[in-house]
Amino acid sequence: MSSQAPTAPFEHAFQADRLARPARYVVGVVALAGAYYGAAKLGQALRYTGSVAAVWPPVGVGIAALYLFGLRWWPAIFLGELLVNVQLALENAPLPLGSVAGQQLGNMAEVVVGALLLRRLLGARAALDRADEVVGMLFALGIATAVSATVGTISMRLGGVIDTTEMGSFWRTWWLGDTAGAIVVLPLALTWARDPRYALRRICTIEGLLLIGSVVTLATLAVGDSKPLTYIVFPALIWAALRFGSTGGALSVAILALITIGITADDLGLFSKQAIDDRTLGTQLYVIVAAVTTLFLSAVVGERERGTHLLAAAKEHEGDRAVAERHRIARDLHDSVSQSLFSALLETRAAQKALDYERPLEIGRTLAAIGDLIRSAQSEMRALIYELGRDPVEHGLVPALTELAHAVSNREHVSIELRAPSEPLRISSKAQAELYAIVREALANVAKHAVASEAWIRIGEAGDRVVLEIGDDGVGFEVDSEREGHFGLASMRSRALEIGGSFTIASGMGRGTLVHVEAPADHGD
Repeated sequence: MSSQAPTAPFEHAFQADRLARPARYVVGVVALAGAYYGAAKLGQALRYTGSVAAVWPPVGVGIAALYLFGLRWWPAIFLGELLVNVQLALENAPLPLGSVAGQQLGNMAEVVVGALLLRRLLGARAALDRADEVVGMLFALGIATAVSATVGTISMRLGGVIDTTEMGSFWRTWWLGDTAGAIVVLPLALTWARDPRYALRRICTIEGLLLIGSVVTLATLAVGDSKPLTYIVFPALIWAALRFGSTGGALSVAILALITIGITADDLGLFSKQAIDDRTLGTQLYVIVAAVTTLFLSAVVGERERGTHLLAAAKEHEGDRAVAERHRIARDLHDSVSQSLFSALLETRAAQKALDYERPLEIGRTLAAIGDLIRSAQSEMRALIYELGRDPVEHGLVPALTELAHAVSNREHVSIELRAPSEPLRISSKAQAELYAIVREALANVAKHAVASEAWIRIGEAGDRVVLEIGDDGVGFEVDSEREGHFGLASMRSRALEIGGSFTIASGMGRGTLVHVEAPADHGD
C-alpha cells in the first residue's frame, strides 16, 4: 500500500493533463480559424468579382499553419473557410450553394497541397535564407494555388456565376490573387517563426524603425499618386534585404502589400484609376514582383553571410590544425632527437670533468660517445624529416612496425622480435599513427636507457580492443620516480589518450620494462 500511495498525485496530474489537451486543441482551432477569417476579410477589401479577391491572404495563413504545426490543424482552416463561404452565401447577391461548396473544397485542397509540398521540398521549418528554398516555396505555391483556381473556376462556371468566355481571366485573377496573398503572408510566418524574439530585437532598433518608416512612406507615394511611381519603393526593399535579411524583407513586403491594398480599396492612387481587370492585375503583379525580388535578394544575402561564417570557421579550424601539427612535430622531435642530444650533453659534461682531471683515455672514449650520439641524432632527424613528407603507416601498422624494428635493431645492435597478426588490424589510421609513435618512443628508450640485449613488440586484437606491448630485458627503472629532462612517458601516455586508449607501464630496477597500450578497435576510418 505504501508503494502505491505516492503515485496518486502523478495519476491525478496525468488525468488532468489528458483532459486539458482536447480543450487546448479546441482553443487553438478557434484561434486559427479566427486568424484565417480575419485575413479573408482583409483580402475582401479589394474584391474583383463574385468571390475572387485581388489578393487573398488566408491561403498564406493556412499553408503556414499546417506547414509549421502539422496537418492536425486542418479543422481550423475548414472552419475559417466555412465562415467566409457562409457569409458569401448570405449576401445580397448569393452564390449558388454548389459553387460555394466547390470553392470550399478547392481552398481546402490548396492549403493541404501547399503544406505537403513545402514539407517535401523545404523540409521542416525553412527560414527562406537560401535561394533554393525560395524557389521551392514559389513552386509549391504555384501548384497549390493552381488547384484552388481550377476547382473554383469550374465551380463558378457550373453555377452560372461566370460565362465560358470569362473563365480564362477569372482563373488568372483567382490564381494570381491566391499567389500574391500566399507570397506575402507565408514568408512572413516562416522567417519570424524560427526566432521571433531575435527578429523583433533586430527590427526594434533605430535603423529598423527608420527602415519601417521608409517603407511606409515610399509605399504610400508609390501607389498613392496617379503618376507611375511604383519603382521608388524598391530602394527601401533592397535596404531591408541587405541589412535585415529574410525577416526584414518579409516584413517590408507585408507592409507594402497592406498599404497597396488599403489605398486601392479606397479608390485612391494609381491602380484605382484603371478598369477593374487592369486594377486587379496591376495590384497582383506589383505585389508579386516586389515580394519575389525582395525574397531572392534576402536569400542571397543569407547565403553570403552563411558562407562568410563557414569561411571564418574553416580558417579557425585550419589554425587549430596547424597548432596541433606543430605540437605533433615538437613531440616527434622530442621522441627521436631530444633524448640523443640530452645524452650528448651529459657526455660533454663527463668529458669536461675528465679534462679537468687530465684523463686522456676517458676523454677519448667520451668524445667517441658524443660523436656516436650526434650521428644518431642526425640520422633520426633525417628520418623524421623524411617521415614528415610521408605517412609512415600508409601501408599498414604491422609493415611499419616491421620496418621500424629492423632499422632500430641494425642501428642499436639490439635483438627485437615482432609478433603481429598477418591480417590487417581493425583500427583507424590516426590510431595506427599514434601507436607507431608510441613504439618508436619505447624503442628509443630501450636503446638509450635500458642496456637491454633483446626487446619485443606484440600487437593483436582482443575482442573490441587492439592490444600493444613493448618489452625489454634491460635494467628497468622506478616508475614512480620522475627524471629531470625525460618526458617520453608523458608523450606516450598522451598519444594513447588521444585515441581513446589506455597506457600502463611496469618496470623495476633489474626487472626490465613492459609498456602496455590498449586502443578501441574499429572497422575503418
